[in-house]
Amino acid sequence: MNAARAILIVEDEDSIASPLAAALEREGYATRITGSAPAAIALAAELQPALILLDVMLSDGSGLDVCREIRRNSKVPIIMLTARGDETDRVVGLELGADDYVVKPFSGRELVARIRAVLRRVPDEVAAPPRAAEHEHRVGGLVVDTAMRRAELDGVELALTRREFDLLALLVANAGTVLTRERLIDEVWDTNWFGSTKTLDVHVSSLRRKLGDDAVDSRYLHTVRGVGFRFAAAEPPA
Repeated sequence: MNAARAILIVEDEDSIASPLAAALEREGYATRITGSAPAAIALAAELQPALILLDVMLSDGSGLDVCREIRRNSKVPIIMLTARGDETDRVVGLELGADDYVVKPFSGRELVARIRAVLRRVPDEVAAPPRAAEHEHRVGGLVVDTAMRRAELDGVELALTRREFDLLALLVANAGTVLTRERLIDEVWDTNWFGSTKTLDVHVSSLRRKLGDDAVDSRYLHTVRGVGFRFAAAEPPA
């Protein structure tokens, strides 16, 4: 199984999983199907697929719990599949680290487009790393290394989802400059983003918690009302 073209389908309804696998294989992807939550976690680690399609409601567990567990050790792109269109469910899934959310029923064409959009955003791990001066950004006690995709605060590594890291890296690279909501969505989620812009607020809120920021008196990440967000150019003195 070619991991670079492999998609793990976690779906316990064969009437959905089998046609979905067939459609993806026609597009050139290799697929593996499981309907079990524990098996999904094990296969994600074993196969290291290019992407995971993960149903929210599994017969033996919650897809949200599976997403949370996979995110402990992997940054593999995850697209959640659900029969429920409630915005709260979507926000929870995104906050746990999902990259996109598709509500059933969906067309094969739409899903393939979303898969391609998500995979375009995955960093090329085999590309030669840029020089340290280009990939390392420091603001006070925060260090963001875009080559290693690591962020440390006061010497402690931050546990960031892939999207949180991309958002933080963009903000820190432009520290002191106000970035509009539209630019953040375009560059982090890309211009083909299908979802609600509320996901940006969810990720900003999560970043603030991990940075130890207070939304009212923020040390690093500042809201510019009606425009977007600005990352502090330097950490203010204690």
